[in-house]
Amino acid sequence: MRCRPGPRVVALRRVSPAAVDTLRAVTKQPPDAEQPGSSSAEAGRLLEHLAAELRRLQAQLGPAWGSLGDAGHRGAQEVARAALPAWRRLTRGEPRWPVSLAVLLMIGLQVRLPGELTPAGQWLLPAIELVVLVVLIVANPRRIDRRSPWLRGLGLALIGTASLANAWSVVLLIDGLVHGTTGDDPVPLLATGANIWITNVIIFALWYWELDRGGPAARSAGIDPHPDFLFPQMADTSGAFGDWEPQFTDYGYVAFTNAAAFSPTDTMPLSRWAKLAMMLQSAISLVTAALVIARAVNILK
Repeated sequence: MRCRPGPRVVALRRVSPAAVDTLRAVTKQPPDAEQPGSSSAEAGRLLEHLAAELRRLQAQLGPAWGSLGDAGHRGAQEVARAALPAWRRLTRGEPRWPVSLAVLLMIGLQVRLPGELTPAGQWLLPAIELVVLVVLIVANPRRIDRRSPWLRGLGLALIGTASLANAWSVVLLIDGLVHGTTGDDPVPLLATGANIWITNVIIFALWYWELDRGGPAARSAGIDPHPDFLFPQMADTSGAFGDWEPQFTDYGYVAFTNAAAFSPTDTMPLSRWAKLAMMLQSAISLVTAALVIARAVNILK
């Protein structure tokens, strides 16, 4: 007597040939899999198609086979995690405290500037920046994972205001050095120059951090796959940095090395705005350091 197959077996036989091809493509191990030419975008599309087929199969098998869909979903997530690096996929937002500490340091440096280099007042701008920082911390107290246009605009306004104030201080310092009205004592002059130089590094680190791939919240969501800065970890094909993603400390390192070497070091700018920003930072750093050091050496006793 010949037994008829049950409904679950029939449902299994209904798996489309496309699903079989997708599964074979995902699980296939090509000989050149370790070469950097492997396509992560193609693997992502195959995984999405496979997940859709698993959901369709789960619907045909019924609720009793719900664990199959869960297992398939977990398996697809694991394969996607192995196929895409952390800076390309959805991750947790980066911690808030490093960038908050940097902004507080910048505010402290602005307060320490001499009065003749702060035409807007020694306390007005730092007070405004402090209020904006408090608002941003309240919105994202621990991790920066909340995407909001007004929060992003507020952060950009904070960086832009600090940039204009520091640029004006640089102009006033250079004007005083050229006309001989500033820099009679080498120690205060070197302290002022270092103050402006460090503030410039922090400001450009904030610009790089806020503009690269749409900002920290957009980077944690993995929205834009095209980076503006190519970090060495992104170019690694061994998989050793699969869980690495850039954070504010990395952008601070880029800003510092660019200001110290007057050119990119290990991190390359890819987009035009990134190249222009690094060029502007190098120019400000070069002029500030050259004039301040030259004047300080000239008046040393």
